[in-house]
Amino acid sequence: MSGGPDRRGETGAFDIIGDVHGCADELQVLLAQLGYDVKWEGEGPDRRCATRTPARRRAVFLGDYVDRGPKSFDTLRLVMSMVESGHALGVLGNHDARFARWLNGRNVQMTHGLAETASQLRTVPSSFRQELKRFLDNLPYHLWLDGGELAVAHAGIRRDMLGLTTSATRAFCLYGDTTGERDEFGFPVRRNWAARYSGSSAIVYGHTPIVMPDWVNNTICIDTGCCFGGRLTALRWPERELVSVPAFDVYTTPVRPLPMTLAAAGGH
Repeated sequence: MSGGPDRRGETGAFDIIGDVHGCADELQVLLAQLGYDVKWEGEGPDRRCATRTPARRRAVFLGDYVDRGPKSFDTLRLVMSMVESGHALGVLGNHDARFARWLNGRNVQMTHGLAETASQLRTVPSSFRQELKRFLDNLPYHLWLDGGELAVAHAGIRRDMLGLTTSATRAFCLYGDTTGERDEFGFPVRRNWAARYSGSSAIVYGHTPIVMPDWVNNTICIDTGCCFGGRLTALRWPERELVSVPAFDVYTTPVRPLPMTLAAAGGH
């Protein structure tokens, strides 16, 4: 894991982008709306992209780049290009972690969109597969930024975990505060950690799709379910301004309807 999570010396401004899930076209529109210029070069499986960023701003991606949407590898090409050029930062999501395990030959369940991502992989050169492995293996689980004023993690993070790389921190960042139980839809039951959060660092995260982001105790979830026909949302920091674009289609039907807010999700 290159660099580690403690990046308090790296200051904003940042544009923090929620779960993309293969919605590469919506991501490109959102980036344009935020002032980023994305140019694709080449054709077919070898196509690459280059980006130009607004002055003194960087994108920050909250993970779950793959599965459910139609263009997981264009999403990865774009995110990888921005991160490797220094135009963005990114963290690992639970879908990305599972995809990485599959890439490394581990036995994983081909559910929740992974089978479709694996199918899309057939269009990718083997050299790019190796780049993917290196990129995903080196993504941090969270980032602590801007003098400690801001932290980002895929599913959230507790105050006492900031800057740590323990297995407990990894599990929390990828999956949230899980109880070990399953709900009636087969999803992990998660405690509402945000309701108990009292830290001074603002926590921006995704993982739980909702219709309307709302601040809870200096935390905000910005996964607005683009792959389910919702929106792709960014939070501009330090402005705390939300910017979003609508999904172009319903790529995956949600097992349960998206709750309006995190509170309506019952602690998820």
